Amino acid sequence: MTFETGTKRRSVGHAMPHGRTWAPVVALSAAVTVLVASEFLPASVLPAMAADLGVSVGVAGLAVAATAIAGAVTAPSIAVLLPRADRRWVLVGLLAAGTVSNLAVAVAPSFPILLAGRLVIGVAIAGFWSFAFGAGTYAVPGRDGVVSAGLAFGVSVASVAGVPLASLVGDEIGWRAAFAGAAAITAVVAVGVAAAVPPVPAHPAAGFAMLRRVLARGRLLAGVVCVLLAALGNFSAYPYIRLAIGRVDSEGTTWLLLAWGVGGVAGSLVAGALARRLRFLAAAAPLLLAAGLLVTATAASLPLLAVAIVVWGVGFNMVPAATQLWVTRVEPERAEPATALQVTAFQLAITLGAVVGGALVDNRGVAAALLTGSALALAAGLGFASIRIVRR
Repeated sequence: MTFETGTKRRSVGHAMPHGRTWAPVVALSAAVTVLVASEFLPASVLPAMAADLGVSVGVAGLAVAATAIAGAVTAPSIAVLLPRADRRWVLVGLLAAGTVSNLAVAVAPSFPILLAGRLVIGVAIAGFWSFAFGAGTYAVPGRDGVVSAGLAFGVSVASVAGVPLASLVGDEIGWRAAFAGAAAITAVVAVGVAAAVPPVPAHPAAGFAMLRRVLARGRLLAGVVCVLLAALGNFSAYPYIRLAIGRVDSEGTTWLLLAWGVGGVAGSLVAGALARRLRFLAAAAPLLLAAGLLVTATAASLPLLAVAIVVWGVGFNMVPAATQLWVTRVEPERAEPATALQVTAFQLAITLGAVVGGALVDNRGVAAALLTGSALALAAGLGFASIRIVRR
């Protein structure tokens, strides 16, 4: 039997998989793309969805918040509930749950049923994130940076292509068709993961005892707080990026949002390239995010705003890969629960960001949300810079 330990690999009884193919990384990246696109799909079709179900736009927005809350609860608990399950089939099962969730939303006759479906996608996303890195590094040994960058690349693709495409389908065919299409694509990707990813046995010590030991690790918890600060900095501001652009040039919204997405793709690739300089990478990502938010809040000209938006996209999209690598480097023997805590921090940040950012925008304007986000990201960058990573 073999088991994954983050950046290390041990063998008990059987040899590790031989040969190297990038198919597992591609399949896992595609899965992340469809799940992340599904997570934010309601934002693309919110007015039409709210009108069809007879609720306000504000109430319909709970479809995103509910997903994040479910993910925050699921991430640290799923490995405890499935301590011995083959991680490949757990991943496939989570994609199947995502398929069912999108189908349930597509045919939902009422908002409570839609909300139940959204809770399921939250479970699927958080669980998938918790196991995907370990499965990828098992399938492609010695390429942790590439695996992490591949997963982050999936997030960027969802932002650049998935969400706009869903918006187009929602406008042209209907919001239910967008969810039905997402369900079909998720099902296809599930088959791809089943075919491309090898069996991935669980760590022999996986379960509650491992989670308890991880929660006692001060260095890891300090890093998770930094993850929360960086993600909260982004999600306090990102929902209002259109307002920020509109302050300078309302006609440039479309191409500037595209520029943010292109910056995000570049950020994923940069994170993979800098994987060996992990302490620098973990600090640089939120510091770039802080700089992008600060300049976006204060830019008075379109060229300066464009640069700031790209830097924002690069910085934030470096964060998932950088922090995933960071937590698994700090806790290589307990990679699953360490990654789960990183996922929990992101899901909490999505929920808290909606509250913090919304309050700031309503009471002090969009610049206040951007500046607050910049301060939070700055704190995260300084925090990561101050934490020493012990080489194992």
